[in-house]
Amino acid sequence: MNLTRTSTPQRSIFCASNARLSTATGIPPSTFSTFTIILGHATSCVVVVYNNAIARFRRLSGSLIEASFDLGATGFQTFRYVVLPNLSTALLAGGMIAFALSFDEVIVTTFTAGQQQTLPIWMLEELVRPRQRPVTNVVAMVVVTFLAILAAYYLTRETQGSRST
Repeated sequence: MNLTRTSTPQRSIFCASNARLSTATGIPPSTFSTFTIILGHATSCVVVVYNNAIARFRRLSGSLIEASFDLGATGFQTFRYVVLPNLSTALLAGGMIAFALSFDEVIVTTFTAGQQQTLPIWMLEELVRPRQRPVTNVVAMVVVTFLAILAAYYLTRETQGSRST
């Protein structure tokens, strides 16, 4: 966040929150970096993935796991071939929701970014005080379109075992 372009109340709130965070963690404000942003977002978003995975795991029939062991599979093979395929869609959905929440968590980014400028913070600044409105619209559209195309590609691609010859 560029503090030279912000107003006095925003600057004082940002500096006070950054100072409180650095006092609580013992980390000097100048060392906030990408690592602290990732740590903050992972902490706030891991709950979404966990809840999706637990809900799907509770729906998983115990007889599938017992049948796998009865057929001679090891614990790792049971996890890989029975449990993980059943949990994969829940993990994917949880990851997509966590990404959307993380992209929207400008507050977490503001508190953990230090002086770094991230895309969500830049977009928020541009929405509050538009200087380059067309550029902001294009960036938002590219991000949304690119992510949708990427998700569609990975969800509909064929694997080696499912190809018909």
